[in-house]
Amino acid sequence: MSTFKSGFVALIGRTNVGKSTLMNRLIGQKIAITSNKPQTTRTKIRTILTTDEGQAIFVDTPGIHKAKTKLGEYMVTTAERTLAESDLILWLIEPTDYIGTGDRHIAELLITNEINGIPKVLVINKTDTITKEKLVELINRYKDLCDFDDIVPISALKGTNENELKKVIFKLLPEGPMYYDEDELTDQPERQIVSELIREKALRSLSDEIPHGIAVAIEKMKERPHNPRTVNTPNAKNQAFADYTPFYDIEATIVCERDSHKGIIIGKQGAMLKKIGTASRIEAEALLGCRINLKLFVKVKKDWRDSAFLLKNYGYDVESDE
Repeated sequence: MSTFKSGFVALIGRTNVGKSTLMNRLIGQKIAITSNKPQTTRTKIRTILTTDEGQAIFVDTPGIHKAKTKLGEYMVTTAERTLAESDLILWLIEPTDYIGTGDRHIAELLITNEINGIPKVLVINKTDTITKEKLVELINRYKDLCDFDDIVPISALKGTNENELKKVIFKLLPEGPMYYDEDELTDQPERQIVSELIREKALRSLSDEIPHGIAVAIEKMKERPHNPRTVNTPNAKNQAFADYTPFYDIEATIVCERDSHKGIIIGKQGAMLKKIGTASRIEAEALLGCRINLKLFVKVKKDWRDSAFLLKNYGYDVESDE
């Protein structure tokens, strides 16, 4: 009889190397938001993969970068703390011609005492963009930085070598219990999922100078009272038919740092805000299995990324200014 494996798997790496894309790929559904803008992920996001072999709880962490604001400091601290709390670490890198300071910093983290005993896998992403010869060079360049338990080349976008990575994960996870029900995909509250989806659509729609300075706050998320309706059907003429699809009224505020940014987010005659809202609603309805009436507002809060009070209000568990 085979043993059931389970544990927490940290995904770590520099910003924009594809951690969220990989996590979504591994669980087979989009939970974490993705964009081509750096520092898209700001908090720990847990998703769950349950198979006959075991249960892997993936923890997507903010990218390691040089922090310039309180928000940046929070993101880096969150990523680093996650490592010591994990049962397995996947270090995601992308093809480069040299090992940069960011990756050298991560390598130093991985050999500290509190992390040294945790199994580690080097995951080389975006291998569809390089030759086999370049891949061999990349492996040779990184293999001695840390005592890796395995090295797996993949393409998170295309799914290349996905099954091999899953085999390695369950091989290295310890024997353990099922932490979540087998049909659960994430422990994220619905409010947070909707908030992150709105932020993703804003990231993808807005110009480069704005995304770092926005947050999304869900002001209201309330299910409408159920209202059965009467329909005519061949087998149940004039019988009451209950439409049990939940319907939510959601109000959300996009917070930005400058008045000029507010105008760009709203757009000419509200076109940009409508674009963000429509894309967010469609994806949120598909993901949550409900109907949504979404209203978006825009508010200016200057320098909110450096205010512990405002960061806490927007869901970031930062330390107080005091």
